Amino acid sequence: MSEHDWLAARFEENRDHLRAVAYRILGSAPEAEDAVQETWIRLSRSDAGEIENLGGWLTTVVGRICLDMLRLRRGHPEQPVGDHSPVLADGAVPDPEIEAVQADSVGLALLVVLETLTPAERLAFVLHDMFAVPFEEIAPILGKSPAAARQLASRARRRVQGTPEPLEADANRQKELVTAFLAASRGGDFEALLAVLDPNVELHADEAVLARGASRLRGAAAVAESFSGRAAGARLMLVDGLPGAVWSLHGEPQVVFNFTIADGRITAIELLGDPEYLEGVELAPMQA
Repeated sequence: MSEHDWLAARFEENRDHLRAVAYRILGSAPEAEDAVQETWIRLSRSDAGEIENLGGWLTTVVGRICLDMLRLRRGHPEQPVGDHSPVLADGAVPDPEIEAVQADSVGLALLVVLETLTPAERLAFVLHDMFAVPFEEIAPILGKSPAAARQLASRARRRVQGTPEPLEADANRQKELVTAFLAASRGGDFEALLAVLDPNVELHADEAVLARGASRLRGAAAVAESFSGRAAGARLMLVDGLPGAVWSLHGEPQVVFNFTIADGRITAIELLGDPEYLEGVELAPMQA
């Protein structure tokens, strides 16, 4: 097999993923196909031997291409929505592949809301919330810091929260889990902590929090051990519209706790103390 054929085969393995990413960002199957094709062109012109993580590289490239396409679209506001979002157009003939993608996580209501976001907000939200791309990888695509990328995704998330009803149920469940986590942490109840943590839970911390002595950990036992008998100063709060926690000093937020929930358990905890992030994060009191 030639190097070109090998590269083409690896690209085909990622094509469905790239098409899904592009469609969720652009809301248009034809434009998504164009973005995927342009990604292949850029890959074929690159030195594949220098690419350590092909999947991540392809996701980054298709994200940049989609961002450029969104910005170009914004530059032509006279273009009707139906032209670039056929799923929203009246009388459009349903495409089975498009319907399958929509049924997965992009329903009609969400597509409508995504159309109201700025290109940067849309890309940050889609890549992080739908494809779990870290903000450290999203930031270079946007030409911003990870904290700024997080803020863009948070603003987008707040708009999206007002649409699909399942998100409200998820928020209620997240409040229950965060409340239980904080209570177990303060009480030093190791078993109760294990009960709310996913076995493969990850604890992340930005550089500001690491400088305070925090650690990055993986696994329920390690994370539970880290929090057992601690977090006494953390208070339940709405963090960018979602239940989280905040540790403050003299009334000033120092560390924000962001929680990721899946299948009824906490799968990730992010400790964020970056000054830029703290300046822009939206916090609101919340009753336990």
